[in-house]
Amino acid sequence: MHRILPAKYAKITKERTFSMGLSLFFVCLAIFAGTLSSCSKPENKPASNMTAAREAKKEIKELRDSIKKIEPFFKVMSKPGTNDWLASHTETGQTFDEYLDADPTKPTKERQKIYVLPLGAFDAKQQKLIAQTTEYLAAFYDLPVEQMAAKPLVVEPPKGGTPNTRQNQLTKKRQIKTGYILNDVLMPILPKDAAALIAFTADDLYPDESMNYVFGQGSLENRVGVWSLFRLDDHTDERGFLLRTLKIAAHEMGHMFSMKHCTKYECVMSGTNHLGETDSRPIDTCPECMAKICWLSDTKPAERYTRLAEFCRKNGLTKEAEEFTRKAEAVKKI
Repeated sequence: MHRILPAKYAKITKERTFSMGLSLFFVCLAIFAGTLSSCSKPENKPASNMTAAREAKKEIKELRDSIKKIEPFFKVMSKPGTNDWLASHTETGQTFDEYLDADPTKPTKERQKIYVLPLGAFDAKQQKLIAQTTEYLAAFYDLPVEQMAAKPLVVEPPKGGTPNTRQNQLTKKRQIKTGYILNDVLMPILPKDAAALIAFTADDLYPDESMNYVFGQGSLENRVGVWSLFRLDDHTDERGFLLRTLKIAAHEMGHMFSMKHCTKYECVMSGTNHLGETDSRPIDTCPECMAKICWLSDTKPAERYTRLAEFCRKNGLTKEAEEFTRKAEAVKKI
């Protein structure tokens, strides 16, 4: 999973803090192909260094070729409606090359696993949904994913300051503050080998008093996130509930690997302001974001699409399975 980058992309890694409180974690890349070390000197193995650089350059070229093969499957982003995400958020998007230049957060040799934690009480339908989402994330990111044993969601009273719960004025239901879950519940149990830990809850969430609710929130700085199933079954059937959950889980996990919102295509990484907009997005990433995922997980596009097609067939998503199969065929010869 670790490789030597071409000169353009081979940067001594460091921890760097970005706006909005996001920080990315890096490691020094060793000169020895496929290994990690503390900044080995180039003169140690120049031949291996050159070979690894050539391989990385070839991989980037193949991913760029795959981008062009996949473009016909996606719609260019349309003009946003009045209440849509881009109507109220100015974003420039992020190409594959911009992603590489940004020193993205990636799984490391020590931290390769995604953990999924059911947090609180769930009915049988919700339990099945979490299991399906766990399986989807494994296929989507080609990383080992482990569902942890369910943990009760006990909200402790605050030690001074604002409360960690409130009653929503519209639904009259209890809401839990996301910051409490991230910092007080998840951070203390973050496994050492975790690339990320995401929790699902059936409780409604809110980030602060300025917002009515959120579907979820993640911290790239601490590699933890929480997402709620509370509103995802509104005005939809079982299939719609599944698709919404898969989209939001894949989207938020992308952020935890430094992927920004997509603005070029209708993409699962595009921002959404409401469930109608979420429903309008595809279940998959656009060509540019597909290349980012294959780069961070060191997987081939055709293999990824084949895994996703198998997942969709297994879970009754026939239309999506057929499209993933067509995409796999489109990139097989690269």
